[in-house]
Amino acid sequence: MTTVLVCDDAPLAREAVRRALAGLPGVERITAAGSGEEVIARYPLERPDLILMDVRMPGIGGVEATRRLVSAHPDASIVMLTMGEDADGVARAVAGGARGYIAKDASREELASTMTLVLSAGPDLPGQRGARSRPGGQPPTLTEREQQVLDGMSRGLSNAGIGRELFLSEDTVKTHARRLFRKVGAADRAQAVALGFRWGFLN
Repeated sequence: MTTVLVCDDAPLAREAVRRALAGLPGVERITAAGSGEEVIARYPLERPDLILMDVRMPGIGGVEATRRLVSAHPDASIVMLTMGEDADGVARAVAGGARGYIAKDASREELASTMTLVLSAGPDLPGQRGARSRPGGQPPTLTEREQQVLDGMSRGLSNAGIGRELFLSEDTVKTHARRLFRKVGAADRAQAVALGFRWGFLN
């Protein structure tokens, strides 16, 4: 049976996730925390099987809390709770050891699928999304434009914003992004940035 700790500074958001988790097959106990500091303090005592961690919180945010937890407890399983605009924060959290991410408004089916994947996949998730170290083999070779697009993504810029910065059309940025995703083996922006950090393309 699985124990889950939900961490979000917004009480309504915590309760929404808790309700979505309640009754899922295999979920034995659900607890809640309101800050990264609280999770760090409670984890050694409670040892939940899975932590669902909000990316952006006051104080020690989800990204830093994840980094500290995984550094001290490498077996900790953390999945980031995210909104659509959190791609850069999610990428940093995944690079710091989070096992994956899921939208806060995900359905119960999506939550169940993610939990099953994370808890059954061992140290690394398929597709490198949850890999905690630099991927094996030689890093792909990025063009200057692909590197610039990746850098823009890491700063949370939209395709249009990257285009304005580089004096490129949005469609051209999308083309570079598709090639970038293919080269690094990413399914989306957050994963591309996370892999960018692990490959050493981003600092």
